[in-house]
Amino acid sequence: MTSAATTAEEYIAQLPEERKAPITKLNNLIKKHMPKGLEAGMGYGMLAYYVPKSIYPDGYHCKPFPPLPFINLASQKNFIALYHAGMYAKKELYDWFVSEYPKYSKYKLDMGKSCVRFKKIEDIPYDLIKLLLDKMSVKEWIDIYEKALKK
Repeated sequence: MTSAATTAEEYIAQLPEERKAPITKLNNLIKKHMPKGLEAGMGYGMLAYYVPKSIYPDGYHCKPFPPLPFINLASQKNFIALYHAGMYAKKELYDWFVSEYPKYSKYKLDMGKSCVRFKKIEDIPYDLIKLLLDKMSVKEWIDIYEKALKK
């Protein structure tokens, strides 16, 4: 589910009551601990944390717009989704997250290549997400992204 909201505040205000607190907590956690150099805003109808054009002018797919995405956060119909492009692009990071998840949650991991789906919003592993945010710098993300583009 995408939103037409243009700010995080507007996005959160439009959420069902039971989603507002966990999305706000995740948004604050990400903004506080995201890699240095990222900016927060909206992208693709969800909360976005991206490499600004001032750092990476080529943007996503080397187009003038949009900036290079890195993390997104969304309230979907049946879950909260955390998208982390680094886990999609770097197998070691994906493997680390998968192996660590059971230490932080009593529920089975529901994950795609970069999307973690939290169906039990009362059991979101905030501490694990904080650790994940320290695992990749903006420079490393750009290097991985550019290497993938050249393939």
